[in-house]
Amino acid sequence: MWPGPRGLAIAVIRRRPSPNFDSRRGQAVDTLVIHYTGMIEAEAALARLCDPTAKVSAHYFIAQDGAVTALVDEAMRAWHAGQGFWGGARDVNAVSIGIELCNPGHDWGYGDFPAPQIAALIGLGREIVARHAIPAWRVIGHSDLAPARKIDPGERFPWRPLAASGLGLWPEGADMGKGTQLAADLRAYGYDPEAPDDAAIAAFQRHFRPARIDGQADAECAGLAARLLTLKANALS
Repeated sequence: MWPGPRGLAIAVIRRRPSPNFDSRRGQAVDTLVIHYTGMIEAEAALARLCDPTAKVSAHYFIAQDGAVTALVDEAMRAWHAGQGFWGGARDVNAVSIGIELCNPGHDWGYGDFPAPQIAALIGLGREIVARHAIPAWRVIGHSDLAPARKIDPGERFPWRPLAASGLGLWPEGADMGKGTQLAADLRAYGYDPEAPDDAAIAAFQRHFRPARIDGQADAECAGLAARLLTLKANALS
């Protein structure tokens, strides 16, 4: 058992080393990626993340009761993101910390993320963000970096309260915008310039406008994206 980082919302972090990692290749951490496991049982998910034949892992796993398991040292490159892009990085694994949340996902009865799980994520996430000076706009979901192939952590994930707790951005006070500008603004925010527009828009909606995910540009989404760009610019200035 590891002592939890200072201020973490749990008492301890368990350690279960995964063999599925390699070097960061000289890259510094600047991104936090949140996933769901897409598996029914926590133990099965942990076993897969530690199975050398699966060739997948994450730095941390959080069970629904809030218990945290450390799998890969933060200094190493865990294999959680796969092919993707965020904010200029193609090898997202090399620059990110990955956290897997136990949730059955869309194929097995996708449900809400329990309060103890989110409390533990906030505690752990804030420690990680502080430790690596991760900008708020680089706290993302798996679907944000791989919009054409991933949908986790999904539309039930509580991004807004997470941002209110210091993890990520949320476009409060957004006005309506021009739908024709949306695709360009998403690329400026961090989304893959090579991703199909509808896939990038759907990923954006899943994160910032989960009430309607249709992959279509509209004035509401354009306004949200414009507001996020302002927040990002303010953070960078």
